Amino acid sequence: MEIGVKKRAMIFSGTSNPDLAEEIAAHLGMRLGAVEINRFASGEIYVRFHESVRGTDAFVVQSHCAPVNDMIMEQLVMIDALKRASAKRINAVIPFYGYARQDKKTLAREPISARLVADLLTAAGADRILSVDLHTGQIQGFFDGPLDHLTALPLLAEYVGDKYDNLVVVAPDAGRAKLASKYAHHLHASLAFMQKSRRADVRNISEVMEVVGEVSGRRCLIVDDMIDTAGTLVNAVEALKERGAEQVIAAATHGIFSPPAFERLERSSLAEVIVTNSLPLAKQATTGKITVISIAPIVASTIKAVFEDESVSEIFQGEHLEAIPPERVVDLDEED
Repeated sequence: MEIGVKKRAMIFSGTSNPDLAEEIAAHLGMRLGAVEINRFASGEIYVRFHESVRGTDAFVVQSHCAPVNDMIMEQLVMIDALKRASAKRINAVIPFYGYARQDKKTLAREPISARLVADLLTAAGADRILSVDLHTGQIQGFFDGPLDHLTALPLLAEYVGDKYDNLVVVAPDAGRAKLASKYAHHLHASLAFMQKSRRADVRNISEVMEVVGEVSGRRCLIVDDMIDTAGTLVNAVEALKERGAEQVIAAATHGIFSPPAFERLERSSLAEVIVTNSLPLAKQATTGKITVISIAPIVASTIKAVFEDESVSEIFQGEHLEAIPPERVVDLDEED
């Protein structure tokens, strides 16, 4: 008996960010698969797929947003259900990866929770991970299987470049130096750095210590991978303003906006905050300073490439990699 090889892809969404999942499916000319997701009275999660998934390439879209533990568990249960229903290949599409900031031990007796999440996804049955702008590149090494690391940098940089000029790109800490250098290359802008300290005994508390680079009379673009309570961002804004910055804007892939982020942003001197829809913007958002850029096109393109066994690197032209090509390094001593 001879059977021709036939591939079939299906996209499913958890409850964390269904609008983004719908948009991704629309870009691919597909519809979301039918899946029932409920909670028992005890809080346990129930999942059942309402159509056959046997032999399919299944893509499960779920951002790990608040309540983060529920969203992770929901995705794990969906993956397990797909595995037991004989899906051929299960791809976990995670626009925002939960616990990404806990990627190493900084104090004794701490966990490495980002690795734990990776192990849980693998144990549940995920064959491949797709994620956008991980907090650190080393998280890719937590998976034994393939991980496609997408980046929203070209989308955000294009928006900023079309709207603003006279820019200097500011890295809010040493960890964002490479990211800032990539933005500076895209925008043909100069570069500045901020040194900050963070309290070990309290989460989400930091102080700006020093600014390295010329910011006086310039429009400053602060870049980061995420904005949580906005404490670091607001401190950076005030420090730049004190040093003569004409205007300050911010760009980040993930807008977490945990309280009191919106109040801080509204009271700050920020002109605009640009984020993506990797996370659903909270309904209690009251500030008009936030602009949301959709990542659906790049996620859809990556899903298509994965399904068709084509190169993902071709889509991003190396922007999703940690290394910065020598010709893209921005020197602070360069004349504008």
